[in-house]
Amino acid sequence: MPKTIQAACAVIQREDGAILMIKRLNPPEAGLWSVPGGKVEPGESLPAAAAREAFEETGLHVDVGQRLWTAQLALDDDLVYELHDFAAIPTGGVLQAGDDAADVRWVPASQLGSLPMVPELLDHLRAAGLAPRL
Repeated sequence: MPKTIQAACAVIQREDGAILMIKRLNPPEAGLWSVPGGKVEPGESLPAAAAREAFEETGLHVDVGQRLWTAQLALDDDLVYELHDFAAIPTGGVLQAGDDAADVRWVPASQLGSLPMVPELLDHLRAAGLAPRL
């Protein structure tokens, strides 16, 4: 039975529809673009973890809204990440690449498909109506 790690992510959207993307610095999936997120700390709620990870990786404070989707990422037979992705809007801070981010940038929805992204993220963004369908 694989170990499951709870993770929370923030899908941060600007008023013009652009999504804040981070280029992952560390494994898993280093070098690929994703939304900010990471492991939930003991005693932390999923929305609080999403907000904390967003700040640590982007320098922005966010208001976390509804859960958009839950997905599973199996890294091997022994480890599975359960990813809980939440809608979020920026409320302050200074945009800068933080602890697990090699780069951070606002990406217009129409350009999301041109980034080398972590597997299945673009499909989830499309299903949530945040990226154009093919």
